[in-house]
Amino acid sequence: MSANPMNEERLAVTMSLYDKCWELAQNLWWSWHPDVIAMFRDLNPERWRQLGHNPMALLKEFTPESFTQRVDEMVLGSRINFAYRRLKQYMESRPEWSSQNVGVLGSKPVAYFSLEFGIHESAPIYSGGLGILAGDHVKSASGLGVPLVAVGLFYDQGYFKQYLDASGWQQEEYLKTNIETLPMKPVLDGNGERLIVRIDTETGAIFARAWHMQVGRVNMYLLDCDLPENNPDDRTLTSRLYGGDSRTRIRQELVVGIGGVRVLRALGIHPGVYHLNEGHCAFATLEVVRCRMEEDGISFDEAVRQVAQQTCFTTHTPVPAGHDRFSPELIQEHLAPLQRQLGIDFHQLMAMGRERVNDHQEYFCMTVLGLKLSRHANAVSCLHGIISRRMWSSLWPARPENEVPIGHITNGVHVPSWLAWQMQHLFDRYFDPNWIDKHWNAEVWQKIYDIDPGELWETHISLKTLMTEFIRRRVESQSARRGEQDSVAMNPANLTIGFARRFATYKRATLLMRDIDRLAALVCNEEKPIQFVFAGKAHPADEPGKRFIQQVNNLRKDPRFKDKFVFVEDYDINVARHLVQGVDVWLNNPRRPLEASGTSGQKALLNGVLNCSVLDGWWAEAYDGSNGFAIGTGTAHANVDTGDTRDALSLMTVLEQEVIPMYYNRDADGLPHLWIRRMMNSLATLAWRFSAQRMVADYVHYSYLPAAGGVTCDMNFRQ
Repeated sequence: MSANPMNEERLAVTMSLYDKCWELAQNLWWSWHPDVIAMFRDLNPERWRQLGHNPMALLKEFTPESFTQRVDEMVLGSRINFAYRRLKQYMESRPEWSSQNVGVLGSKPVAYFSLEFGIHESAPIYSGGLGILAGDHVKSASGLGVPLVAVGLFYDQGYFKQYLDASGWQQEEYLKTNIETLPMKPVLDGNGERLIVRIDTETGAIFARAWHMQVGRVNMYLLDCDLPENNPDDRTLTSRLYGGDSRTRIRQELVVGIGGVRVLRALGIHPGVYHLNEGHCAFATLEVVRCRMEEDGISFDEAVRQVAQQTCFTTHTPVPAGHDRFSPELIQEHLAPLQRQLGIDFHQLMAMGRERVNDHQEYFCMTVLGLKLSRHANAVSCLHGIISRRMWSSLWPARPENEVPIGHITNGVHVPSWLAWQMQHLFDRYFDPNWIDKHWNAEVWQKIYDIDPGELWETHISLKTLMTEFIRRRVESQSARRGEQDSVAMNPANLTIGFARRFATYKRATLLMRDIDRLAALVCNEEKPIQFVFAGKAHPADEPGKRFIQQVNNLRKDPRFKDKFVFVEDYDINVARHLVQGVDVWLNNPRRPLEASGTSGQKALLNGVLNCSVLDGWWAEAYDGSNGFAIGTGTAHANVDTGDTRDALSLMTVLEQEVIPMYYNRDADGLPHLWIRRMMNSLATLAWRFSAQRMVADYVHYSYLPAAGGVTCDMNFRQ
């Protein structure tokens, strides 16, 4: 029997659509476009959720015949073609902002180094805030058209999966990622072979291969060490993010820094700017110095001067544990070959990472190396800039503290990634056309006051309902795994406060619980009910942080807090997205001034969620009295316990006297007009200021262009 020509023609058309879907899936551009996400989801909503919102994993489950059937059922053909055309247009176009602002970067791109990148939950190569910030930086650079390449590591087990045992104690599970379901391709050298770089140490060479990932217009190169050329220990070197001991960490940092530079050079990429996202990547500067000496025949001192001029360094934390320090023995083992190539002695090498250059007992600090080998250094908020200048003033003993050359560029978030599509749809109806492309313009957000208060509130409640359903599913799954029958009955009508972040002790997740009876009275008020949602991971070695998680989780066992306190396990981008879009209040109560910036509250504000926070990090420069709530007076007490007690009292007072009364103050239609007005104030005054597009634009103007153009910028520009 002859084949049916109509079926053959239909199959050919469908195969074209199938190929287009694959091409869309292989560029993470799709991850910040709600209509493309919805298109993938509609192929199979249940499997989409089960597969962690991974389009490549989903497409692998279809045959051409089953794909054809589903496309016909859901009438997806035109949506696939439209998404494909938009991606092509995006990749082939150059944004107007880029044409007017990037200047010399067009021929001297930025190389952005980071130990982790949080682009989307389906690519688990991040742990928390630093990685999410890096991911938002890359996506925003893509949107603005900034010539930038990203360099990091590929972790085939990523960060750990978190679950709590019956006692509420955090357990860690590491799962191997299926590379075939990630949008990564092997990087090939000029001969068509896998690109592999070698990093020599005193105890043998480390080999790393390179992978390519496309994030919009940005090329990302990730290195991993699972190669037969490596010994068994080194084959697992890049398996886990933030795993292992100091020796593992320094070897990872050799790979991302020195190996990353070598990958770029092998690909013929010659950056005009090197941006180090934290000190983890600072070894890159030493490799660039070596290359400059070798290629240009210049001295070590001259090469350092030139490379420092090209280097931008961002420090992210005032917490001492956040700054990697390595013993002289580890530095000797891992950097001696490079030291000899640089033509310096070991004391000179160690001096580059020491605050006290003649203290032979001092460990080598990666942040010190980053600061010494950069002429464009910044903190990540105004207050953090002040703290950083004080913290590292010993590196510039001849300068007064306020003249230490560390400025600040306050962090922001990638609006298209974190703004709920329901909110975006509402804004589309009131804002100017294409507002999303110019959302970091203050004038755009003044239109927020034109929105009908009832519509804004209705949109918020719909997001809150979606969040409570998500939490119900997660809690039931958590309980089933523990063999329990636990469930949660959260009410979308109740005031809901969210707290989700890394469970480091200075973030004080249990501050609410210092007066447990007062808290119980608050949540048990039948007329004005209140409920809390918590999520977050503690580092596997952080026992105090794990105890905080246990305390929060086990509140559910107290009848007074049943359905009032919920802990959602395995905090990741997906959990964060639901929480920042669905709660009423975003709670942040770190011990000031240890929160360098914090960006979760910025994600929340985009969705009309009000921040209730200590005046630390970004909130210290954001709060104006009418756009959220403040805990404390903005000062830190010299005694930690006294300060914690004072802030706990302030938090409870703010909840009792401001937050709860305002939320439940309703008109005849059930609308909390004062609350809605504060939501509008928050969006109008903050959404544009704390956008990652604004942040990247600041880096371009104040850091990248001066670095690429050979101009030393006064980085106190944003004090």
